Amino acid sequence: MNSQRSEPVDENFLREVAGLEQCAPPSGPQPAGPDDASGLLELFDSQSGSRHLDFAARELGRRGSGYYSIGSSGHESNAAVAAASRTTDPALLHYRSGGFYLRRAAQRAGTTPLRDVLLGVVAAAEEPIAGGRHKVFGNAELSVLPQTSTIASHLPRAVGVAFGLERSGKLGVDSEWPRDSVVVCSFGDASVNHSTATGAINTALHCAYRMIPLPLLLVCEDNGLGISVPTPEGWIRQTFGSRAGLPYFAAEGDDPAESLATAERAADWVRRHRKPAFLHLRTVRLMGHAGSDVETGYRSRDEIAAEHRRDPLLATGRALVRNGVLSPREVIERYEAKRAEVAETAEWALGRRKLTSRAEISAPIARETPGEIAARADSPTASAAERSSPVERGGTTEQDALTLAQSINRALAEELERDGRVLVFGQDVARKGGVYGVTRGLWKKFGAGRVFDTLLDEQSILGTALGAGLTGLLPVPEIQYLAYLHNAADQLRGEASTTGFFSSGRYRNPMVVRVPGYAYQRGFGGHFHNDNSVAALLDIPGLVVASPAKPDDAAAMLRTCVAAAAVDGRVCVFLEPIALYHTRDLHEHDDEGWTARYPAVGTGHVPLGTARQYYEGSDLTLVTTGNGLAMSLRVARRLAQRGVGVRVLDLRWLAPLPREQLLTAAEATGKVLIADETRTSGGISERVVTALIDSGFTGKIRRVTSEDSFIPLGEAAYRVLLDEDDVEKAALEML
Repeated sequence: MNSQRSEPVDENFLREVAGLEQCAPPSGPQPAGPDDASGLLELFDSQSGSRHLDFAARELGRRGSGYYSIGSSGHESNAAVAAASRTTDPALLHYRSGGFYLRRAAQRAGTTPLRDVLLGVVAAAEEPIAGGRHKVFGNAELSVLPQTSTIASHLPRAVGVAFGLERSGKLGVDSEWPRDSVVVCSFGDASVNHSTATGAINTALHCAYRMIPLPLLLVCEDNGLGISVPTPEGWIRQTFGSRAGLPYFAAEGDDPAESLATAERAADWVRRHRKPAFLHLRTVRLMGHAGSDVETGYRSRDEIAAEHRRDPLLATGRALVRNGVLSPREVIERYEAKRAEVAETAEWALGRRKLTSRAEISAPIARETPGEIAARADSPTASAAERSSPVERGGTTEQDALTLAQSINRALAEELERDGRVLVFGQDVARKGGVYGVTRGLWKKFGAGRVFDTLLDEQSILGTALGAGLTGLLPVPEIQYLAYLHNAADQLRGEASTTGFFSSGRYRNPMVVRVPGYAYQRGFGGHFHNDNSVAALLDIPGLVVASPAKPDDAAAMLRTCVAAAAVDGRVCVFLEPIALYHTRDLHEHDDEGWTARYPAVGTGHVPLGTARQYYEGSDLTLVTTGNGLAMSLRVARRLAQRGVGVRVLDLRWLAPLPREQLLTAAEATGKVLIADETRTSGGISERVVTALIDSGFTGKIRRVTSEDSFIPLGEAAYRVLLDEDDVEKAALEML
């Protein structure tokens, strides 16, 4: 690799440092004691290493040997934040954090940060955190959690980690990090305008206002640009400089002494007070947004030159000379030695093995150990007497036939009894017991430390779960309605489900997200309370999507989901059909056909991706789930009275889909009718049809679905939703 190739910012640094030879020697007392000298030298080495990593990445990109990589040049002052924190302080970093990463690595012997980063640039399989799947800053030994090109999406998780550190300590749960840790979260000035940032910071302040400990250091690296769009001068100070409950610290990145001192004050304040604080670090952005960015397309040459004069690496070099630590020649020699080291390491990295197989690439996405899940789900909890007593369940006993809502309530109580790490939280879930009473009595029995209300922000609810799971807890958050989940889908798609992928399985997000959903509520609803859109969930790799309908299935499947989260770190979404919560009858009034006894511990485990079949008919297979199950069972009964043999297959799991059972049930009749309450486009039936065709099924397939429509109020809703009569009509036509 050509280590002599020069960038304008490189030429500027060398010229400016060489020019210091002409300066008069420093006069008066200088802060050049051993501590100051070593601190400046460590800062310079980290900053120059980061700068040369950027040069190497750009050169590798030109040669077609490196891949998309956002540089850290101009942001190297974030190395001061690393110097002010500990290697046991969890760090969720902005993508321009090369200086931080190298400075933190310098605090721990045996690390190889230059290798780490360059292996990521060339997508080598032995890169120590992502395994060549993406270029990230991450290292478990350094407590750096891998992030990709985050646009504030990591802030809700950072709030959750800070919350989880304190809550796990309070509950006596072992965490990966010491309880006195500070969570460091860095982001850009443009990102503060994103809804995830405003929501996360508001949540942090809400916690502080309520005296809930939250040790979070928010670091805004302000370079004045969002790709090409300028941030108004003074906007960050105006927005955060006098925010009630959020102490504000500010430093200029081209003043290394000020950066170090201010970062130390900010980190120390958070560590002592266990409250959030805001560090405004003024930086510059050198060499454009990314390797392909042509900066002169939106900035004048004078503006670019002005940024070069504020180069933090140059400022540290000047400080070394000014304080008598190094001569200008020695600064340049140290800088060039780092260039040679990076160039040599880059050549070594080029020869390392790349990922080549589908199996290897996708291995970290979804770990599954069925035996361990079954053992955990079937393990005993408390005594039978304790299980059947104090939790308020409307007077039911262990032997009563339960509704869906009662069964889920009892399963949640069981999990809270089973494992002290389990938390149940969301809007209205505590004192009120949920909009539909599903969590009633849990707050009273298990206390506010484990069952609690959150503020009304779905991104923050999921962020709390994301962070809590990393700190040793087992979160079961509730999103109040399916329609509200879409406000925060990226917390599942971009954050929760990618963590294992970008950490080679080292970090996981164990969580079970309960979501009341689907339609058919009478007298209440419209679109936001009757949402049947599940498409956003069905293409997220590794995400478990449960869709129980019967009360006994719901309890058993919830056990499975919590076990999968606890054992394998799985992210599960548990879709609960609201319209069936309090349903008791199936065919006639008072037949109690939709109630079920609570499945006893040891007998009520439903493996992931397994369906449930009703009847053994040989004429037609009805495939369905959720509200469609009750419709299909009624249709099957009426068809049986006409001599038609129907088997009904309740999928139960939308992901992973029970493909083998689906094919077996289909081939048993040769005719498949899918009764799908979700929409024609992007709904469940599309997946079922595809699975059957991919499996080689050659029989007849038909589907009846809800319309591609939002759901209106009142009786009009039933003009666009799947109708039981339509299911029966389609079945007869197929026969």
